[in-house]
Amino acid sequence: MSAQQFYQGGNDNAYDQRGYQNNYNQQYAQQNQGYNQGGYPQAPQQSYQPPSGPPQGQYAPQQQAQNQYGMKPSQPYAPPQGPPQGQNYGNDNSYHPESGAPPAYVDTAPFSQANEKTGQRLNPKKRLNDPIFLVLFLASLAGFAVVSGIAIKSFIDVGGLGGGVGSGTGRTGSSVTLDYHTVYLLLIVCALGLALAAVYLAMVRAFTRIIIEVTLALTVILNIGICVYYFIIKYWSGAIIFLVIALLSVFFYWSMRKRIPLAKLLLQVTIDITKHHPSVYFVVLIGLIVQSALSVWYTFTCIAIYVKWTPGSATCTGTSCSSGKVAGLVFYSTFAYLWTSQVVGNVILCTLAGGVFGGWYYYGPRVPTGGLPKRATLSAFIRASTLSLGSIAFGSLIVTILELIRLILQAIQQYEAGQGDTIGAIVACCASCCVGCIEGMIAWFNKYAYIEISLYGKSYIPAAKDTWALLKDRGIDALVNDSLVGTALMWGAYINGFLCAVFGYFYLRFTNPAYNADGQYSAPIILFSFLIGISEGQVINSAIDAGVSTIFVGLGEDPMVLAERSPALFEMIRQTYPRVVEGVPRR
Repeated sequence: MSAQQFYQGGNDNAYDQRGYQNNYNQQYAQQNQGYNQGGYPQAPQQSYQPPSGPPQGQYAPQQQAQNQYGMKPSQPYAPPQGPPQGQNYGNDNSYHPESGAPPAYVDTAPFSQANEKTGQRLNPKKRLNDPIFLVLFLASLAGFAVVSGIAIKSFIDVGGLGGGVGSGTGRTGSSVTLDYHTVYLLLIVCALGLALAAVYLAMVRAFTRIIIEVTLALTVILNIGICVYYFIIKYWSGAIIFLVIALLSVFFYWSMRKRIPLAKLLLQVTIDITKHHPSVYFVVLIGLIVQSALSVWYTFTCIAIYVKWTPGSATCTGTSCSSGKVAGLVFYSTFAYLWTSQVVGNVILCTLAGGVFGGWYYYGPRVPTGGLPKRATLSAFIRASTLSLGSIAFGSLIVTILELIRLILQAIQQYEAGQGDTIGAIVACCASCCVGCIEGMIAWFNKYAYIEISLYGKSYIPAAKDTWALLKDRGIDALVNDSLVGTALMWGAYINGFLCAVFGYFYLRFTNPAYNADGQYSAPIILFSFLIGISEGQVINSAIDAGVSTIFVGLGEDPMVLAERSPALFEMIRQTYPRVVEGVPRR
């Protein structure tokens, strides 16, 4: 069966008992043969008739039937023990394993039943979730805008810190204007970064297992190399830390290799989805632009605060200036910036998860008779930036507070080290590492909570509870899957940045612009080229990561949805990940 057919997610004639008619071939041409490793026949596919419109923009599966697997009675998908009667696999009334054909998977999740919470879960009321945190976030952003406006106005009035800004007479220093060579270079680097990221994704799609294996091994080699280097230069604390990391990476390498097939399948399916819905890349690129603009705004705001309220400054009048005010305003601006940056990134995640990826899982591909809803991405963005914005701000606030604490501890560490207090610096360093670990775990947890929010319209607390249930049951699987996929994508971003930096170096060498005659701007331009390349690689990869995680959540919450739409793909997932048939227990 072709990769295109698996992307389409239709039922196979040989395995489906309902006699659906095939109309997918009218929608897309055949693609690479990617998933036919289970020896399944190239049977034509059936159309999947989705429900009539998503409730409140969410995704509700269709009516369900019984399933042949004996699942745990505690699971919401548990059918009566033993196979149901009257199943017809092909032209026979019994299933013959020796035939090689997978059984007819049909959904057993009680979505059509009125009991428990399934109706509410998939058809939530349209309401503003977590409004308190929405108000706090908007107030924080408004306060930052007011402080920034006052400070930057004064900053411009005195001509900034150097030349070339404003109309005041207090300008000092000199301004430098980079010529058209630099403009061309940065534009070419941007285009090159996107092209290289696309090429790498194509390579990942074609050689998924090889790239996952190689990047996993490269990570182990890198950790060992850093450890050896620190021992050579006698940086004992770093050497000991990386010795532990190297040993753990070797252990994880051998323990994670057996889970590569699942990561491979999910990664391939996600890449195929993005081929037909490139809007996901547009969304993450818009997110990159917004994040970059926010970072520039924050940087100029901090500089302007320093100029405006530092004692002795040209703009300091009366007694309103003090070092304490500068520190307080910079701290507040940092808090607002970190919180806003977190919210922007998580809105992008919810847009991807609740749009194309969630729509594909619950509805299938877009076809003339239905499937993925039109304007799914736009609808998901509107939900994420309005009804769910308070929930996103709630989760983002937790990570922001931890990030601030970590930054404070790092500042204390640097201060104590500067004062010669080794013990204090070590304690602050250890505390910073612990807070950083907690921050990383909560950020990872929140990723799945945001997917729950985007798919089912939940508030943050219910989404966190359901995420906790999901991760208690599938946490190791999710962590390993994220690690394998993330490692493969991370190395792609680094390679992307390195190649962009190399291009920047050779461009400067062969064009030899006048402003860089002495080579003083080579290093910053090469650095900018590297950052552009790695940022574009990470942005493209974030779309793939969101898709893989969304499909994983769907397999945990509603596995039989995919089983009914694409039994052959579900069978391949079941062979590599048998627990997929169990479902996650409801609360």
